[in-house]
Amino acid sequence: MVAVIFVLALLLGTPAFAADAVIKDAATLQLGGVTYRLEGIDAPELDQRCLSEFADPSACGIEARDAAAKLIAGRKVNCRDLGPDPVFKGRRIGGCAIAGDDLGLSRRLVQAGLAFNSDSKGRFAADQSKAMDDHTGLWKGCFVAPENFRRWDKTAPLRGAACRDDRQAETRSALFPDMPARPEGCTIKGKLAKRARITGNVGVYQLPGCPSYAALIKLNRWFCSEDDARAAGFRKAYNCRIGAKR
Repeated sequence: MVAVIFVLALLLGTPAFAADAVIKDAATLQLGGVTYRLEGIDAPELDQRCLSEFADPSACGIEARDAAAKLIAGRKVNCRDLGPDPVFKGRRIGGCAIAGDDLGLSRRLVQAGLAFNSDSKGRFAADQSKAMDDHTGLWKGCFVAPENFRRWDKTAPLRGAACRDDRQAETRSALFPDMPARPEGCTIKGKLAKRARITGNVGVYQLPGCPSYAALIKLNRWFCSEDDARAAGFRKAYNCRIGAKR
């Protein structure tokens, strides 16, 4: 019997349990020393900007993260390790759920309008359609898909009930500002750069104390840690070495 259970554990993924999961963003959580991206969904990056239902700029990445934390409300979370994340370096894909909840966190977050279906089989497509029709969560405002934000794609489709065809230029300017607002505690600057692709990255990041940190005004991203920056495909600037602080 023990051997059978061990084999099943290998097939199904190793569960990790914790009552104090750290919510990094609405689709990423940390249990102990492991960072999981929730399976089948995507969610706003912590530094992503959206428009509210009143067309005011909003820190939707932080709002979605805080709403996800409220959804979990300190309850025990378990995750099945489904293997390495093919997109975010150094992270794992997790099939996670609040203890005693059979629906799973991925579906719960899509239903709450805090995350989006990215599952190739469309497991959460119906949940997303309902959240969109009901103007739930992010869908009551205006935003671009997180993958478009990460690529800084200013031509990406606008989503949400508050998007207006006659104000597209103003909307895109708010969603992709020249100087993005810095989330509290996040001091690392990221700049998308073609030259970074030589090393298999998408951009370069600067730490406080780096020679070019102060001069980097037109940036694309803010990160809270070097792990977050590296996971997103950014590398440290080559001139950023001695004296730099996180």
